[in-house]
Amino acid sequence: MSVTRHWEAVLAVVAIALLGMMTTAPHPASAGEPPHASDYRVLAPLQQGNLTVFPVVTGVSHDASEFLTLDEGVRSGEVIVSEAGSIRALIRNHSHSIPATGPRVNQLVLVNNSNRPLLLLAGEIVTGGKQDRVVGKDRIVPAHSDPIDLGVFCVEPGRWTGSSDHFSSLGVQMAQPAVRAKAMVEKNQQQVWDQVATMRSEIAAAVPASPQASGGHNGASSTSYAGLVADKEVQKKVNEMAVPMERSYSKLIRELRSKNAVGVVVAVNGEIVWADIFASSGLLEKYWPKLVRSYATEAIGKGSTGGEISTKEAQAFLDDWGGTHETIESEPGIFRHTEISGEGFRAFELTSLLPKTGFDLHLAKAAENSQSSKVVPLYRPR
Repeated sequence: MSVTRHWEAVLAVVAIALLGMMTTAPHPASAGEPPHASDYRVLAPLQQGNLTVFPVVTGVSHDASEFLTLDEGVRSGEVIVSEAGSIRALIRNHSHSIPATGPRVNQLVLVNNSNRPLLLLAGEIVTGGKQDRVVGKDRIVPAHSDPIDLGVFCVEPGRWTGSSDHFSSLGVQMAQPAVRAKAMVEKNQQQVWDQVATMRSEIAAAVPASPQASGGHNGASSTSYAGLVADKEVQKKVNEMAVPMERSYSKLIRELRSKNAVGVVVAVNGEIVWADIFASSGLLEKYWPKLVRSYATEAIGKGSTGGEISTKEAQAFLDDWGGTHETIESEPGIFRHTEISGEGFRAFELTSLLPKTGFDLHLAKAAENSQSSKVVPLYRPR
C-alpha cells in the first residue's frame, strides 16, 4: 500500500471514531455485558405533591421485545395462574411427575403456553383463587413451560374461599414499594400482612370517604389489598397524583427515546424509597402505568411533610451497588437472580441467560435505614 493510501485509511478510521463519539444515540450492548452503575444517569425530577420521580437514562440499549408481561399473557389466555390443587390439569406432558398437593397460601402454579419468555416482577398482584397474592421475586419463565411453583405472598388475610381456582392480573396496579419490599427483602408472610394493615390505616386517614380503606366491603373482601387499590375513592386520590405524572413521564420517555429512558428513582416527602430500571425504554413503557400508580399509592398514605431531594442525591443512590453480601439464584440457561445487601439499601438484579441475551432485564433497589457496619464493596464479575 502506498503512503498516501495508508494515511487516507488512517484518516477514515479517525473520522468514523469521531462520529461515534459525537452521537448521542444509545448503542447496543453485547450479550453477556450487563450495564454498570456508571451507565445510568439521573435527570431533573418530575414532582406531583409529595411524590418525586427522577427519570433515568442510559447509553446502552438492549432488545427486550421478545419478553411477554404477565398482563399480556393473562389477557391473551396464554399464561395460566392457578391454585396448587389444580396443577394436574395444567401439565403439558402427563408423564412429568408433579406432587399432588392442595391449595397453599404461599404457592401458586403458573404455566406459560406462549411462544415468548415471560417476565414476572416482584410486586405484581394476581387476583382470584382462594386469596389475592403478590409475586415475591423477579423471574423469567421460558416459552411453552411446564408448570412452575410460583413463590407468592398473600395480600388478603381475611379470605380462603373462591368460586374459581384461577387468577387474573390486576392490570393497572402493582403493590406499592413498602409492600414489595416486605415480600422481596424480608420474605416473610406475617410482615407482608402487617405492612398491608399499616398501609390500609395510612390510606384510611388520607381517603376517609373510602369504604375499603376504612374496612368496609364495597363489593370485595374488607382485607383485600387489590380491592383497596381498586376502590373508587382511593383510585380518585391516586389518579390525582398519578395521571399528571404518568402523562409527563410518558411524554418525557418519547422525547428521550434517543437517550434511552429506562427507569426511575422514586422519593416520597424528600426521602428516596425505591428505584426501578429496565433493559429498554419499550419495557419501561409497558410497566409505567402500573408502576406510577404504585408510587402514588405509597405517597398518598404518607401525608405531606415537605422535604426535597436533589438530583445529585438520586444519582448517588443509583450509583451505589457495592454490598456486604450477595445471594445468587440461577436457572441455567434461563435467568440469574442476584440480591445485594448494602449500607442503607437492598438491590435485586434479574439477568436473562436466554440465547442472544445475557443482560440485566430488571433492576430494583429498595432504600433501607442506614447500617452501622462499613460497606466492603464486592467484586462482581460482569
